[in-house]
Amino acid sequence: MSSEQKYKVYVNGIPVFMGTPESVGQLGLLPGKDVFTAPYLGKKKQIMQFVDLLEKNSSVRAVVLYAADAGRLWADFCACFKRIDAAGGLVTNPEGRMLVFFRRGFWDLPKGKIDPGETPEQAALREVQEETGLQNLILGPFLAHTWHTYREKGTRILKCTWWYRMQTADSDTVPQTEEDIEEIRWVEPAAWLASEPTVYASIREIIHLEG
Repeated sequence: MSSEQKYKVYVNGIPVFMGTPESVGQLGLLPGKDVFTAPYLGKKKQIMQFVDLLEKNSSVRAVVLYAADAGRLWADFCACFKRIDAAGGLVTNPEGRMLVFFRRGFWDLPKGKIDPGETPEQAALREVQEETGLQNLILGPFLAHTWHTYREKGTRILKCTWWYRMQTADSDTVPQTEEDIEEIRWVEPAAWLASEPTVYASIREIIHLEG
């Protein structure tokens, strides 16, 4: 449970904020045509109505749900999905450049599902190695979790990704083409984001944490 009683999940790339009236009030998101705000009435059906809306309507900017018991709200949201955990890395080189790659129409960071018996740290290193060809990686500190939903063969999935900082002195990369990775680049984070690349909102969030 978040100490701030505030949670964020991306549904179809759109953020859903959940928390207490006080914690979500700090977001400064006012109800409007593209921002939906509502008290949680304790029915999971209400949660799924918003999920269905976001899956069909990309013009919504955000959804805000609030309840006195934000932990209960979050637990009810999670109960509507099958949870999968993944791990990945924000990799930088000695020049301060960051690794990104292009896959399925979006720029992304290396990540993948945590295998049975793996720790998130082990999975993050393995996935970065497999997807980029980098071998000499130094695992840094934990950055953050991101959460997003999707459907897989009719099942609604809630994916939690554990993100870690990583460093490498290697420069040569090998895109994992069987995972549809087309191109790998080393970029300067701020300038690259300013160029407005097509990148998932959750990935942009992790890059901003790197500063």
